[in-house]
Amino acid sequence: MNLALWVVTGLLAAVLLVSTSKMFVPREKIAAKGGRAAEWVMDFSPGALRVIGTLEILAAAGLILPAVLDIAPVLVPVTATCVALLFAGAATMRLRRGERATIVPDLVYLALAVFVAWGRFGPESFTG
Repeated sequence: MNLALWVVTGLLAAVLLVSTSKMFVPREKIAAKGGRAAEWVMDFSPGALRVIGTLEILAAAGLILPAVLDIAPVLVPVTATCVALLFAGAATMRLRRGERATIVPDLVYLALAVFVAWGRFGPESFTG
């Protein structure tokens, strides 16, 4: 179980880091090259995209570093809960835009984040 939680946590951190590209690539370029699934960036200002990207970087760090460094490891499930809320917001945004076909990855990541939060708060917590 511990290994599965680490694998899922690493996958979530990687997904979050990859998705921070919205901070560095102009949103027009993302929308043009990403197809229908990336058109959502045009609904947000560049500042809002930077805030979302910053939250994703912090989430990736919060999923891995507290446990690896053994400094406040309780932050891992707290961060996983916040990541679940982030992806719930992403799924809500896709529903509002009528993008039912592109909501599946967000729901999968949401489920993975809930799994990590449950596992680290419960049966495989770092505290004991």
